[in-house]
Amino acid sequence: MISLAHLQTSLGARLTTLDGKPPAARTVSGVHISELDDPTPYLEGGELLLTTGIPFRGPAPRTHEYVARLGGHGVYALGLGLGAGLDEVPVALVEACRGQGVELLIVPDGVPFMDVSRAYWDLVARLGQSDLVASLGTQTALARAAARPDALASVVRALAQALGGWAAYLPVEDASPTVWPDSTRPLLPQLRQETARLNLRGLRSAATFQVHGADVVAHPVLVGQRIAGVLAIGAGRTLTRADRQVIQTVCVLLSLKAQQDEEADRRTGLLHAAVARLIIGGHLEAARLLAGDIGVGLPTGRIRLLLVSGLPEGASDRELSAVLGTLDGGPVIEAGALRLRCSEGEVEICLVDDEAARLPAGRAPGEGPGVVVRAVLSAPLTPAQVPGRLEALRDLLAQATPGALTRPPVSPLDPRASGWVETLRAQERGDLLATVQCYLRNRGQWEPAARELGIHRNSLRHRIGIAQRLLGAELDDPDVAANLWLALRAS
Repeated sequence: MISLAHLQTSLGARLTTLDGKPPAARTVSGVHISELDDPTPYLEGGELLLTTGIPFRGPAPRTHEYVARLGGHGVYALGLGLGAGLDEVPVALVEACRGQGVELLIVPDGVPFMDVSRAYWDLVARLGQSDLVASLGTQTALARAAARPDALASVVRALAQALGGWAAYLPVEDASPTVWPDSTRPLLPQLRQETARLNLRGLRSAATFQVHGADVVAHPVLVGQRIAGVLAIGAGRTLTRADRQVIQTVCVLLSLKAQQDEEADRRTGLLHAAVARLIIGGHLEAARLLAGDIGVGLPTGRIRLLLVSGLPEGASDRELSAVLGTLDGGPVIEAGALRLRCSEGEVEICLVDDEAARLPAGRAPGEGPGVVVRAVLSAPLTPAQVPGRLEALRDLLAQATPGALTRPPVSPLDPRASGWVETLRAQERGDLLATVQCYLRNRGQWEPAARELGIHRNSLRHRIGIAQRLLGAELDDPDVAANLWLALRAS
């Protein structure tokens, strides 16, 4: 088992005694964090309890009562984190701990509680004791809930019902939380705030806090060494040892579900990347067929190419969307619109529906995630134009300013104009392009244009009508006519 001496040796100066001597060789059953006046209902005894000292801000008798409750409950050690709540150790606390036989340890200012928690669990894993958690996966009701199609909601509901209270699972990526009963949904903003305040996303231990005067227990849900989410519970009664085993079982089930979801997302991402690579390579028909086979929706209108470098390895669609929101002048693109993406070395290439990329003018950059990102966003393109524009965008990305969105120089032409030319060229009847050129050259005058083409005015009107329907634009609009004429000349 892990002792206080083992833990202090592992942490060194990050966990000390008042006199600098080694702590007692007492066994530690776990590490718990709480700012409650009475955390004992959530403790089994034998834990190292960490606190920033909020319970000790009152008069000395209150401190003595607090420590007496810990000692009476079998809590062997109390860790006081300096800096957040208290700058020095209260004399009353020293006296109370000495009187109750509770070991008093100090977590110096600037040392996060997660260092202590991680050190404990690393020691547990090294001694092979982490397998104890696996034995908690035998509860039949929870296993049945986990096998349902709506596994996440079923497991959370089963836990809340078993404890006679409520439960909520909050994924770390700010995805939709799962709550039961639904009447507790108004608590979600404060739950997120409290878990962020306690920095639960960096911890591997449970913590307790209050929401609207009621005690809440929060447990991190782990996938390997990473926090996948936080399970928050408001029990309708005092938790027993069996209740805590049920909670640990749910944490294991939620971890497995998170792993399954991540693997499914990875497979889906590979399929989306295959479609994106086909479009980038100019294989539009193959991309359309593959997208249809795997159920991937393709953009229905014009698209933009988004190139990004400097992202963390394996960044998800949500993480990419968040990073884009921090760029100076960056686009607001929801995660769901970033699915068609692939990687070329350190560069992420995304195909984004033009309507999904909102470019608010003058928007200030947000709070960045600590990475240096370069990004380039193209003008609206047809899918056929993508391969020809990619190389220039790569060059532009290499010159881009870190922390800001870069866009290619704006052409004086309407961005639709080159697409209009391609549409006319692609028509089977080869006279349509020449007809439009002649019509524009004669400034929309029917008689001179029909005479030059050697056809009747009605035939000319018929052809121009076909062209306008294909282009979705009126050729008697001066802006349309001017842009199309310049694009025809340039081609």
